[in-house]
Amino acid sequence: MSSTLVAPAAQTTLLETFDLYAPPAEFYESPYPYYKALRELDPVHENADGSFYLTRYEDVRRVYRTKGMTSDKTGMFTKKYGPGALLEQHTTSMLFSDPPYHTRIRNLLRHAFTPRALQQLEHRVVELVDGLIEQCRDRGEMDLVLDFAFPLPVEVICTMLGIDTRERERLQEWSREILTPLEPTATPEMIADGNRAVDEFTAFLRDLLEEKRANMARGVRAGDILEDLIDSQESEDDPLTADELVQNCILLLNGGHETTTNLVSNGMKAMFDNPDQLRKLHDDPSLIGGAIEEMLRFDSPLQIGNRGIAEPFEVGGTTLAPGTQILTSIGGANHDPDAFDQPEVFDITRTPNKHLAFAAGIHACIGAPLARMEGTIAIGKLVAAFPDMQRTGPISRGGRARFRGLTSMPVSI
Repeated sequence: MSSTLVAPAAQTTLLETFDLYAPPAEFYESPYPYYKALRELDPVHENADGSFYLTRYEDVRRVYRTKGMTSDKTGMFTKKYGPGALLEQHTTSMLFSDPPYHTRIRNLLRHAFTPRALQQLEHRVVELVDGLIEQCRDRGEMDLVLDFAFPLPVEVICTMLGIDTRERERLQEWSREILTPLEPTATPEMIADGNRAVDEFTAFLRDLLEEKRANMARGVRAGDILEDLIDSQESEDDPLTADELVQNCILLLNGGHETTTNLVSNGMKAMFDNPDQLRKLHDDPSLIGGAIEEMLRFDSPLQIGNRGIAEPFEVGGTTLAPGTQILTSIGGANHDPDAFDQPEVFDITRTPNKHLAFAAGIHACIGAPLARMEGTIAIGKLVAAFPDMQRTGPISRGGRARFRGLTSMPVSI
């Protein structure tokens, strides 16, 4: 879609060869110059497949708040993945579903995220963070991603679901293989790995559920949320089926693991890049709440969302027809100067900060309170424990457009 604005030469050059489905290497390093160019010159960008990519805050917010949108991706994913376990996962979990199915599943999964459940979990998060910090202190150095941001959230999810933490590496690998095909372009290898990962994870969870049900029948309980979900199958009027329980447990692990790892690693990178803000937080730990929100805005863990149009939708002077697919640029929206003053500035005292890192509307991330709690404890304790912490080597990125995070960041402590 063309724009009537006069394009600065540099921005025009960025967009001449831009393809969200095959972005240049520079996009993975920093997509924000591309977002800026798109917002200013082509805010309703038509992709080669006929979908549209929106980068302005108000446009993205409207997509999330408009009832005439669909999150059901059955048609899209059937074409993208073909039949198999990966298709079943992404069409059975609540993430890619519409009411009334979405409402029913979300209400049933609320057991995992009630204030009471999170309060009970908080002491475990503190314990895990303290343990990781002491392990790193003993070594005198750490890779902030591999030694801290990566193990923490999957340990928390293991605690929530009553899974032996010795399974951590296997769970992390399954999570990555299931989520990677959600990138704009999925290769046959990604899809094959995703199908295998869902099959293996499903078998693992079915065995775990069978073991838990047997223990519960004998009166032996661990007090985890998976037991609450099993109980709900008997107490609710329209309970989770066995397949729904398994597929949505996979969703809980994947969503809780990926976003929190990226929040902590991206957030600390922003701190290192802005040492005045790191000092400010160290000097005044009460700023941690605002710091977490700014980290979520500044370098959002999830950069791209999806919606389908169920009713005609006007955006940027164009009416998009039902059946059109929209990709929402969460990272672009969170850097829109029409919504945020000096959006390229990292400011942990920013207020208000109505970012869209967790989307909005009925599909707002159900695990947002957990991610915020983990991030607050992890980063707050890390900054307090290591006031002289500094980056000591190059960072590595995961090379993904939808899930933005690091795979390595060495630091001295």
